[in-house]
Amino acid sequence: MLKECDPGRRAMRKSLTILFSIVALGVTIAAQTQTYTREGLDYALDLPSPSWHAVSRVDLHEHADFINGNDSSNGYLRLRKKFVTPNSSIAELFRQDEKWELQRLPGYVVCSDGKGTDFNGHLRGTVFSYEFVSKGTNMDGRIYYLQLDNRTFYVLHFTVTSDRLHSVRDQMDAIARSFRLK
Repeated sequence: MLKECDPGRRAMRKSLTILFSIVALGVTIAAQTQTYTREGLDYALDLPSPSWHAVSRVDLHEHADFINGNDSSNGYLRLRKKFVTPNSSIAELFRQDEKWELQRLPGYVVCSDGKGTDFNGHLRGTVFSYEFVSKGTNMDGRIYYLQLDNRTFYVLHFTVTSDRLHSVRDQMDAIARSFRLK
């Protein structure tokens, strides 16, 4: 004859199962995160999954950009260090980028009336969002202005197709939160 389990015992077993599942998920996520840095860089950041990888971009200097998967439309990160006049505001930086770069994008629309959202990670900053069209595809952009001091900002500029933004937005936030100086 089968015996009915004690309800308290059943609840404890369920709680332990949930706890072990959460711990296993945390270990899996931590195992997928990879720290990116290299000789000559003054920063490091964590890439949240193996699909994010560095690609070399050369203009006057060699830069590391980052792509999610094999297609930049799945997520693309361009990172740069920006020196400004002392005590420039983050809103002024965004307006400058908007004027010289963003407004030239086809179908450019700024989100939230151009008001950024405060952002905290290893460095404090503000994130701005916008939309545009590239080769007939709706795209979203997120620019994280992370302040080092009153003259220095790091700018993390992400773009992704609009239909994929929801699935990678948390990854963008995680990368920006993990950005730190060595």
